[in-house]
Amino acid sequence: MSDQAPANTETALPKDLAAEKGLVNVQIDGAWIQVPRGTRMIEACKMAEKEVPHYCYHPKLTSPGNCRMCLVQMGMPPRLGPGQDPSYNEEGFQDIGWMPRPVIACANTVSENMGIRTTGDLVENCRKGVMEFLLINHPLDCPICDQAGECRLQEFSVDHGNGISRFRESKVKKPKNVPVGDRVRLDDERCIMCSRCIRFMDEVAEDPVLGFTQRGTHTTVTVHPGQKLNSNYSLNTVDICPVGALTSEDFRFQMRVWFLKETNTIDTNCGTGCNTTVWTRGNKIFRITPRQNDEVNSTWMPDSHRLSFDHVSADDRLTEVLLRKEDGQHQVSTWETAITQSAEALKAFSGEEIAVIGSANQTNEELYLLGRVAQSLNTSHISTVGRIGESDGKLISADRNANTTGAQLIWQITPDEQLTSIREGVQQGRIKALICSQEDLLSEAGFTEEDLEKLEYLVVTATNANGTARHANLVLPAATAFEKRGSLVNVAGRLQKLNPALLVPGDARDDWQILNTLFASISGEDGFGSLTSVFKELTSQTESFSGQTYSSIGDQGVVITQTGVHIPLIEQEATRKSSGQIVG
Repeated sequence: MSDQAPANTETALPKDLAAEKGLVNVQIDGAWIQVPRGTRMIEACKMAEKEVPHYCYHPKLTSPGNCRMCLVQMGMPPRLGPGQDPSYNEEGFQDIGWMPRPVIACANTVSENMGIRTTGDLVENCRKGVMEFLLINHPLDCPICDQAGECRLQEFSVDHGNGISRFRESKVKKPKNVPVGDRVRLDDERCIMCSRCIRFMDEVAEDPVLGFTQRGTHTTVTVHPGQKLNSNYSLNTVDICPVGALTSEDFRFQMRVWFLKETNTIDTNCGTGCNTTVWTRGNKIFRITPRQNDEVNSTWMPDSHRLSFDHVSADDRLTEVLLRKEDGQHQVSTWETAITQSAEALKAFSGEEIAVIGSANQTNEELYLLGRVAQSLNTSHISTVGRIGESDGKLISADRNANTTGAQLIWQITPDEQLTSIREGVQQGRIKALICSQEDLLSEAGFTEEDLEKLEYLVVTATNANGTARHANLVLPAATAFEKRGSLVNVAGRLQKLNPALLVPGDARDDWQILNTLFASISGEDGFGSLTSVFKELTSQTESFSGQTYSSIGDQGVVITQTGVHIPLIEQEATRKSSGQIVG
């Protein structure tokens, strides 16, 4: 190697070329890459596809650098003496002098011509030492630990541990199975003091109820006196705990994770549309966890939304088609009989005498078909039920419906603007027949039992028994959001995919199939052969959806309209990222 600059002096050095793009050159395990200036060393290694084990580091939280597991060896060009010019090798880089001690990769940033080694005797021996200290007082109860299968301590102890322990003294005993909140339990013996839970509650949930107490090997994480870990985001601490210290009261000891099937889908409890993973086995949901989408929910979700799946297997779940007899009682029927009778009954009314009420929680495909049903009945009385609450300033939207934006784009009207006039029409006897899809009109739509009794014909599609269904001439068992495929548009205008995690129980059917069959029976047309064909026609008829396919939506969704609505937590995270507090 030459001690002089490259022969062609007009050729720009790698550092200059990188600087023009706001990048720096970093050598990682012998290979040079370019990364943005200010990148943390652990993120640079990730870009180079080099694993750096870590516990306390989380890209969405500040870096305390307290677990010391992410140690790497760092090198820099030698410091120049007075009047001395730097020398470059044939590749245009300065030679690197390696430090004889490791540094933590999570809290240090890269600089030009830096070298990083993620392997080697120095690094590997240091990691083994750190792992040995972490395991000194850790209980050896992996077979019964609820974190088994997802435990980073297990994984890294295999890759970076000694395999033996030199510790012969008695282990320090700490509190076990402590209810720190209504939904979370703490096993302090397993805690490795990474402080992820503390930082999450401080920085994201903004409910600083956790902290460390005592000193040395007796240090424990605990809730502050007189307080509980009862934030509506408390279960996120369970998600980010790298060991089995924090466990969910709901999922604790229910099922081993390697038996569970994972389905990527979205939450339908409000207009945010948090990206989720549904964990199932034997057609039963065991838990729901957030899935990362930095434009929607980051890596978090509210507890109230992740725990809202009990209705799927509730005792009042509808699994059979029900026809109302003259004595007011319902009897089991078949789909063919029910659809044929309902189509004939509905066609006996004029368009002005019929109304359609759908749910803004239904998919775009279902709302489109509901519109086609209304068209086939020649009625313009179509509405959803609006649900407006108060935003929590994080991920819970003021719009409690999941697809109000989609309904507005497809129907080209404010979705719930006709609800009052429909209700008044029923009360005054002008509207005599009603199709109610996935709504209970007695709970949030302002209808009374007397209103429903005035109807001559009422068709209801529902997942669970409710007051409206009791008054229905025909009850059609439908699918929950966990059992259907389709798409929705969140409050920020992002089109996202809903995927089925469960099979529809009994004789129940997916909503699009119900509406498609009803539309075909009323209109006399063939209907749609598949959900894809429904979406294809929807995209051809609705400008905002033009050109979209299920493939183009992808796992992260795609923005199809500008609503002017922003998700507060995402904005808060962007502010923290721009200030350098987090990687994001």
